[in-house]
Amino acid sequence: MHTATTDRRRAPRTGPPLAARVAAGLAAAALVVTTAACAGAEPDEPGAGSGTASGVTTAQELTARDVDAWLDRTLPGALEANGIAGASVAVVHDGEVVTTRGFGQADTGADGGAPADATADTLFRPGSVSKIFTATAVMQLVEQGDVDLDADVSEYLDFEIDRNFDAPVTLRHLLSHTPGFEERIAGLIGSGDEPADLRQALVTDPPEQVYAPGTTPAYSNYGNALAGYVVERVSGEPFEDYLDRHVFEPLGMESSTFRQPLPPALRDRVSQGYDDASGPAGPFEIVGTPPAGALTSSANDMARFMLAQLGTAPEQDLLLRDETREQMYSPALTEAELGSFAGAQRMTLGLFQEDRNGHRIVGHGGDTNYFHSHLQLYPDDGAGIYVSVNSGGLDPAATHALRADLMEDFADRYFPAAGDGGTATTADGTGGTTSTADGGTAAQRENAERLAGTYVSARGFHSTFLSALGPLMTYELSARDDGRLAMSPDPGTLRPNVYEQVGDDVWREVDGERRIAVRTEAGQVTGITHDAAFTLLPLDAERRAGLPILAGATVVLLLGLLAWPAGAVWRRIRKRPAPARDGRVWRGLTRVGVASALLAVAGWAVVVLTVMGLAEVPPVAIRGVQVLQVVGALGMVPAIVLLVGEIRRRAGWRRIAGTTAVILALSAVTNFAIMFQFLSPDISY
Repeated sequence: MHTATTDRRRAPRTGPPLAARVAAGLAAAALVVTTAACAGAEPDEPGAGSGTASGVTTAQELTARDVDAWLDRTLPGALEANGIAGASVAVVHDGEVVTTRGFGQADTGADGGAPADATADTLFRPGSVSKIFTATAVMQLVEQGDVDLDADVSEYLDFEIDRNFDAPVTLRHLLSHTPGFEERIAGLIGSGDEPADLRQALVTDPPEQVYAPGTTPAYSNYGNALAGYVVERVSGEPFEDYLDRHVFEPLGMESSTFRQPLPPALRDRVSQGYDDASGPAGPFEIVGTPPAGALTSSANDMARFMLAQLGTAPEQDLLLRDETREQMYSPALTEAELGSFAGAQRMTLGLFQEDRNGHRIVGHGGDTNYFHSHLQLYPDDGAGIYVSVNSGGLDPAATHALRADLMEDFADRYFPAAGDGGTATTADGTGGTTSTADGGTAAQRENAERLAGTYVSARGFHSTFLSALGPLMTYELSARDDGRLAMSPDPGTLRPNVYEQVGDDVWREVDGERRIAVRTEAGQVTGITHDAAFTLLPLDAERRAGLPILAGATVVLLLGLLAWPAGAVWRRIRKRPAPARDGRVWRGLTRVGVASALLAVAGWAVVVLTVMGLAEVPPVAIRGVQVLQVVGALGMVPAIVLLVGEIRRRAGWRRIAGTTAVILALSAVTNFAIMFQFLSPDISY
């Protein structure tokens, strides 16, 4: 399988850690005041060397023999090449389990470990694939008339949601990632022997609502966990108990649970999790909001679940009625709520639209620190595929591509586009052909130029000090001469990509099926939605300039701090007179301010790196860094007094220029701290 040759690979729909290791690297770059960018060179035309079987126009027979042979040819080599210890796979079709397989190692211990291929009953952690189970539980209550998808969820809760908008927050919003919440890191994933407390996690430092409900897709673990708590409240059963009684037991899923830590009967069967196959095993992860990602399951059990979701399990095992499942697999929001954003792929009630080759596909990906998974269902074809790997691998982006490759190869092999290389109409009626024109019209070029700029993800941090990460995790859009739009990188693939306009506000990737949709207000682009649950927002010039200015200011302060002792040594060597004594106090206080500002920058670097590594930072440590930040800001006062004295004494242009530079640098560091909430009384994250 080719996992590193394509520019178009879709990154699996990811959940809890928000690419924690990648973000940690970005955080490191940010807080040591570099200006690392995600942008790269303008991409070549995508499509060549994609590594998929997209040229296949005759479906292969979906049998155990063929699927097993396909998996044996592709997966073991891909695991080895990417440094992944093991994998778990399940495939179903026409009411039958086609295959359930394990590959590689579930434990790489020195005593030989445990092979994952010994049994398909080895347990893996599917991460945010758990959200499909949560959505299923919600839809069971909807079907029974116990909850209303469009009622304000406050009707079902025993605490108040912090809101910034008057519009109701509904279960429909929670299941489609449109309640408007920003991201939170604290308590996302931990370890230990204590089970997570769902209610406590939801009421402790909840994320701020930064978008009007139903308007801006922004993936939200908090929102999904809130839906799970509604299940708990309305059913009168703890969430884990509800899933046991109403999902796992009816389907005979005896190897599945949301309980953390695992029940004794399952503990010896769970795969270890790894950064990569050569490293030590990590601890069992405790997901702080269980409905969003705490599931543990086997390939055999996931096969049972897929059959039930497809409505092809035995009658007594059906989880939902046909009409409820169809509602669950249909777009959750319409153009009335989303406006022009409805032109892109949309969330259903708990799943992503992932159509390919004219076949309707709904799915969900999931990531913990160590496990990385994806599940897809073909509702109209009665098929499903699930894969989970137990390692991040040597390159996290390549691990994402591995899963995307497997899903796309499955579609192209068993459900190829109809016809002989012709138009592949997607399930929502959008054609899959692309323009081959060498040059675009003036209107096309103008439209592409209108979208050009720097963007950040709506799924991010807005009201906390982690908002400083935004200018680092950027996406550059540029207009090409042929009227197409270049993305570097494409947030859905993490690689460069090219789009062409196919509607007033809709663009489709060249030689692909993914679409983006644009929202404008008063002629200005206010957002670009992609991959169903994500939105790009324009990054304003002030925030874009923040990090470079901070970098320059930090260099000035560091040089200034070093210049004072260096100057003293130089004067002693050259036997030059010391500076005027009447400015000594102000000079000393200025040095204290400069040192404090530099320590604050370093302190924030440590704080953000620790947070993005999913470790807790004591509040006293954050408050301490804030004190340093305030002292640094106050350092401008003695610096200004010192400058006035130097001007009056005519101390020389070098000294005056140096003091002026220090004042400007302290001001820049302070402005950055204010802009990105470093001085906010709220230190939640």
